[in-house]
Amino acid sequence: MEVLLNPNSPPDPVPPGNAPSAYWVGPRHLAGDDARLYDSVADTLTGLGWTSLTIIRGRQEPDEMPEDRQVLRSTVLHISPDTLRWAQWVLADEPFLLGKLPVAWQVSAREDTGIPLAAWSAYFTPEIPGEVLGDFLHALDATARPAASLGGPELVLESVTAHGWLRDIDRPDARATDPTFTTRLGLGEVPPLIQDGDPRSLTVSPDEEGRDGWQAWAEPALGEPYLWAASFSAGVPDDLVAAFAASLSSTAPVLRRVLPESTKDRLLRAPAG
Repeated sequence: MEVLLNPNSPPDPVPPGNAPSAYWVGPRHLAGDDARLYDSVADTLTGLGWTSLTIIRGRQEPDEMPEDRQVLRSTVLHISPDTLRWAQWVLADEPFLLGKLPVAWQVSAREDTGIPLAAWSAYFTPEIPGEVLGDFLHALDATARPAASLGGPELVLESVTAHGWLRDIDRPDARATDPTFTTRLGLGEVPPLIQDGDPRSLTVSPDEEGRDGWQAWAEPALGEPYLWAASFSAGVPDDLVAAFAASLSSTAPVLRRVLPESTKDRLLRAPAG
């Protein structure tokens, strides 16, 4: 069913009973995470059969009741049944910044159970649409070899150009942008602290170029803070990045109750229900 989006619909009216209204909105790459990025992704992982573990670090005084303990950090770890892939909710665990935004989810995979270290990692900040991260995780769960790359950079670019995105004039083989030039996807040098299983990523000197990885971000207006950012280490298979990119650039609307302030005026919306 196609949902028509009306750019003139008033944002966020409150219906009787003070129940929050819901909208079908687009484009999805500017729709935000609906203030439920953890829940939407955790629900996806539960549906895939992944096991969740909560790691809590805190401090408790000798005479203090357990419920009064001061929780310093809390990380939720989701592990696939074959233990080859995992996802961590790290927002409450002092994550590093990506595009000046805190990392919320870190997704990793390894080649086999005999290798303890991840072959690659991918990082996602708040306000990335949960549907996009969910589709990436579905693709990761479905592959038998999560550390083996299939295809190449062209596979990633074709997944967005098929939805109307434009190739970069200077780097048509490595970069693309949405038609409004607010969201970009590119293959290039990865930011600091991005973990990859390739030993070369650990030995690159400051004046050397390391292996390229895919990066994506939404910048609602030039020079203003990013809405969200995502970073894939060099070892992330291109077919998995293509699944992410195809979902990100999809023209299908998404359901939202909470709209990002920085992109609210850019979203087309139609009341749900």
